[in-house]
Amino acid sequence: MILFPKYNYPLAALKPHDHDWRFVQGRESSKTLQTTIIPETIKSVSIPNIAWKTATDIHFPPSFDEKKKYPAVVSAHPIGSCKEQTSGNIYRKAIAEAGFVVITFDASFQGASGGEPRFIENPKFRVSDFRFVVDYIQTLPYVDAERIGVLGICGGGGYAINAAITDYRFKCCVGITPVNFGRLSREAFSEFDPVSSLEKMAKQRTIKSQGGQRLIINLLPPSVDEAKKSTTDIDVIEATEYYKTARGQAPNGYTSAVVGDKPGGFGAYRNAQEIYRRAGSQKKRIVVLPGISHYMLYDKPDAVKPALDQVLPFLEEHLSITR
Repeated sequence: MILFPKYNYPLAALKPHDHDWRFVQGRESSKTLQTTIIPETIKSVSIPNIAWKTATDIHFPPSFDEKKKYPAVVSAHPIGSCKEQTSGNIYRKAIAEAGFVVITFDASFQGASGGEPRFIENPKFRVSDFRFVVDYIQTLPYVDAERIGVLGICGGGGYAINAAITDYRFKCCVGITPVNFGRLSREAFSEFDPVSSLEKMAKQRTIKSQGGQRLIINLLPPSVDEAKKSTTDIDVIEATEYYKTARGQAPNGYTSAVVGDKPGGFGAYRNAQEIYRRAGSQKKRIVVLPGISHYMLYDKPDAVKPALDQVLPFLEEHLSITR
């Protein structure tokens, strides 16, 4: 976990501003958190995006009073995921119970949000989604526009950092094992041969433009057993366990691979180290949760609890909430 105090961007080359940064990572754990979404505490809305709608859920804190002003946290899902998974059924629950209005949303082209073609993971649109969400929530009478933070898991954490660098409406940022999707695509997803991948992409675009079949690549093995047979990489095996079993499957989910601080093939641990190193803040620290892996931070209590023990006080401090 990397902690950054106020008045600093995550990258030293950028001009400081009123932002806070936190990154959570870890190694391995057990048990799965069992959570349920309480319908009466949620309002589902469709937010205008570029040329489509963004499916969004607004989660209210206990004893919600629409006449009051609340701090808000935007919670973003991992690469190829959906709002019903970890961002919406684990972190959302804890943050809302702490007194925040929490906003979860499906990325463009994914989940219940619009956009064609489907299942696209496009960093440009993933980052712009945050801006459209904030455009909407800062107009809500019960949201304090000066107390909006952002949290993201996996790729959502990486995108949250990027969005907060230039969108000054975010007053703090929390990244749970933030993943650099561009680097991931150039390295692990392309088997460290990006030139060959680009050549294949060019051929596939030509085929598609001439009326051929669209190619959708499933980045994970079909089962945990197959994953263990094909690789020893902890990221691939744990990703398969989460996305290919009842543990993480959701109606709007789509398969992807993500990583944690126990070094695996996709580099999240390295990403966090780099962000920490390049941060302009003079007051910063990195916290590694012992024995916790990336996917344990999705829903395992032994991982999520110590993460939230750091995240919630951080949000409360920098979004000015008292309990």
